[in-house]
Amino acid sequence: MTKRELASAPTTAQTSQLKLHSVHRWARDYAVQLLDTAGITVNGSQPWDIQVYDERLYLRCLLRGSLGLGEAYMDGWWDCAAIDEFICRLLRVQAPAQVGWLINLPLWLDSRFVNRQRGRGAFVIGKRHYDIGNDLYAAMLDRRMIYSCAYWESGARTLDEAQEAKLDLIARKLDLRPGMRVLDIGCGWGGTAQYLAERYGVHVVGITVSQEQAILAQERCRGLPVEIRLEDYRQTRGTFDRIISVGMFEHVGYRNYRTFMQTARRLLADNGLLLLHTIGANVAYQGRDAWIERYIFPNSMLPSPRLLTAAFEGLFVLEDWHNFGINYVATLRAWHTNFEQAWPQFARQYGERFYRMWRFYLLMSAGSFLARASQLWQLVLSPRGVPSGYRSVR
Repeated sequence: MTKRELASAPTTAQTSQLKLHSVHRWARDYAVQLLDTAGITVNGSQPWDIQVYDERLYLRCLLRGSLGLGEAYMDGWWDCAAIDEFICRLLRVQAPAQVGWLINLPLWLDSRFVNRQRGRGAFVIGKRHYDIGNDLYAAMLDRRMIYSCAYWESGARTLDEAQEAKLDLIARKLDLRPGMRVLDIGCGWGGTAQYLAERYGVHVVGITVSQEQAILAQERCRGLPVEIRLEDYRQTRGTFDRIISVGMFEHVGYRNYRTFMQTARRLLADNGLLLLHTIGANVAYQGRDAWIERYIFPNSMLPSPRLLTAAFEGLFVLEDWHNFGINYVATLRAWHTNFEQAWPQFARQYGERFYRMWRFYLLMSAGSFLARASQLWQLVLSPRGVPSGYRSVR
């Protein structure tokens, strides 16, 4: 090779840069093709089209799946006017299954074989998610601070009305009568216990693994026949006529499903009823998202129908199974609206990165329900079967 040829030959650094450029270009072409199947155009004009500000986005998403997509949004690499519609379209063509599988495999194995929700692990979700600020949740939720799917089927026009309709639906499904003892597993900020005690005259024991929830719930329910405890469900003692668990089962973990049902059976009177309200996944062991796991709900997973029925088989009779997951779309959008309106008062306290994280969480979740990839179930279970037959309530 001549001196001129040596001088013009690319250096090792230049060669590496060319290879990296080729990889990014391949990733972009692959991602654009995948987005096209979902009806999404890069830098397009439709609300669900993604606006890309950093070309490294494509490779990051292909390698890290939802974790890469969510973190890139938090970093400001992309934006979208309708994130819920964008996520819905991706899920309808099963795009997540085609990317980031290497990072999802450990989560699948962890869900199946590791018990992260026992002992002190049961309280992690309280500290990491529910204790981040009662003021934030109060601004985002309805006036009772009910942090679970509302019920819009009754013609509710506001979030307050829809959440009250949900609480009334629960009470009617359980046929609550004055003087009954009710256990609320995962009582949140006490709004459900307060409603049931005031409207139906029942005595409620509410348990939570969140210290901040317990403090506010005790204040909210002062003067009512309500006892709030900071404890894990496995620590609870007593006998109850009715048990409800609303929006808590998502934190139980697959390896504890049977324990949860056994505990509920131990605590429930023979003629009692258990109402379980939970988000659900369509396929077993896949109800866990890498981004949600890291930033929103650590040590959590969604049950599937098969895992749920296996958990209560031989312990309970299934009286009713109600799916109204599409109601979560309106609920999450209402929470998002409240969050956006209240954000100026929290901006200095939480910061821009939290804002983008929380916004993505709410709208990503709405997109999952919109695509019917996530469900919302209410199950009514009895220990021995209702003698005269259970009549479903809607």
